[in-house]
Amino acid sequence: MTRNESLRELSLRNVPRGVSTIHPITVVRADGARVWDADGREYIDLTAGIGVLNVGHNHPRVVNAARAQMERLTHIGFQVAGYEGYVRLAERLNRLIPVAGEAKTALFTTGAEAVENAVKIARAATARPAILAFTASFHGRTLLGLSLTGKVNPYKQDFGPFAPEVYHAPYPYPYRGLDVAQALKAFDEVITTQVAAHRLAAVIFEPVTGEGGFMPMPHDFMRELRAFTEAHGIILIADEIQTGFGRTGRMFAVEHAGVTPDLVVTAKSLAGGFPLSAVTGRVEVMDAPQPGGLGGTYGGNPVAVAAALASLEVIEGEGLVERSRLIGETLRQRLTAAQERLEVIGEVRGVGAMVAMELVKDRASREPAADLTDEVLGRARENGVLALKAGLYGNVVRFLTPLVISDGELDRAVGAVIDAVTAATGRDAVSGVATS
Repeated sequence: MTRNESLRELSLRNVPRGVSTIHPITVVRADGARVWDADGREYIDLTAGIGVLNVGHNHPRVVNAARAQMERLTHIGFQVAGYEGYVRLAERLNRLIPVAGEAKTALFTTGAEAVENAVKIARAATARPAILAFTASFHGRTLLGLSLTGKVNPYKQDFGPFAPEVYHAPYPYPYRGLDVAQALKAFDEVITTQVAAHRLAAVIFEPVTGEGGFMPMPHDFMRELRAFTEAHGIILIADEIQTGFGRTGRMFAVEHAGVTPDLVVTAKSLAGGFPLSAVTGRVEVMDAPQPGGLGGTYGGNPVAVAAALASLEVIEGEGLVERSRLIGETLRQRLTAAQERLEVIGEVRGVGAMVAMELVKDRASREPAADLTDEVLGRARENGVLALKAGLYGNVVRFLTPLVISDGELDRAVGAVIDAVTAATGRDAVSGVATS
C-alpha cells in the first residue's frame, strides 16, 4: 500500500464523508505553482487552494512576514486590545477597494463570515429585512451563506429550513439561453412577485460566479443593478471573495464594469493562504452597527494580517495583476483552439486568469457531461495536474492557477488537461474521428 493509499484509508475512517476530497492524494509540500504528494509525486496546481493562492504556495515574503509576527504576537483579539497590523491593513484596503465614497474595513476569518457580516451591516444601515441574491451563486456554507447560495447540490442538500427573507433572481447565463435582456426581465419579475424594492436591504452578487461555473456577469447587467439599488436606497454588495486581488486581470472584478458597490467582501487570496476575510464599504454604511455589533474572536488575527500585508506587496510589486491578464490570454487561446476540434468543449469563458470550459455531450443539445468532467479531472491528475470542477451541473473544468506560475508550467498544465479531454472522449475532432 502506498503512503497516499494509507493516509486515504485513515481519512475515510476518521473524517465524515460530508468533508469530501476531490483528489485521492495527500499533499505534503508545496512551492509556487507546484505541490508534492505523500508518495513524492509532483503536480502542477491549477486550483490555487480554491482561489486562495494568487501569490502561490509558500511565497517567501508571506512566510517570512508570518514567521516574524508569530515571534511577537499570535493572538489578543481586536475586541480586547488593538494592534497596528489590523489598522494598517484596514487602511490599505480602504484605499485599494473600489467602493462608492470614503471607506472603512472590518476584518473577519472566513468568506462566509464576511458575507454574513455584510448582510448584518446592510440591514442595520437600511432597517430593512430582505436580501436578494442570484441563482448559480455561492456565498458560503453557514446557514445564511447557504440561504444566499443559489445552487442546491452539494451545498444545500437536506440542510434546511434556511434563513427567511432571502430571494433569488436568475443570473445571466447566455450559453444556456438567458441573456441580459431576459435576465433583467426575470429580475423585474422577482421584484414584482416576490419582494418589493422597499423591503430590500441589499442585493449581493458575484462579478464572476465561482462554484456556479465562472460565468462573468455582463457589464450592462451589473450597471443596471447599480442603478436599481441606488434608485431604491438598497445596499449593493459585491462578493469578490474568489475574484479579488488580481484574479480577473484587475485588482477587483467590478472594475471591469466601472461599478462601485456600497460593500465589498473579500477573503481567499487576501492573506496568501492564511484564514482572513474583510468587509469594506462606505463609511456611513459601515458605521451603522452600534459598538460591539461586529467582531469575532479570531477576526483579523495578527499572523494572518501580517501575511495579508505581505501578500498585497507581492501582488503589486511582482505585477501579478498584469500577469493574470497574460495567463488568461494563454488559457483562452489554448482552450479555444482545442474547442475547435473537440466536440465536448461547449464553451470557453472567463475573465483574466479565471477561466473555465464547459463540457457537454454534444454541441447541438448542450447536455451537461458531468461524468466526463470527473473523468477529465482524474486523467489530468494522472498527467500531473490538479484541477477543479464547478457549474450548476458539475460539468465545468475551472482554471485557478497561482498567478506566479511560469510559462512552462502553464503550457504543460493546459496541455495535460486538453490531453485528458481528448483521451476521455476517445475522439480527436468535431467530426468524431476516433483517437484509438
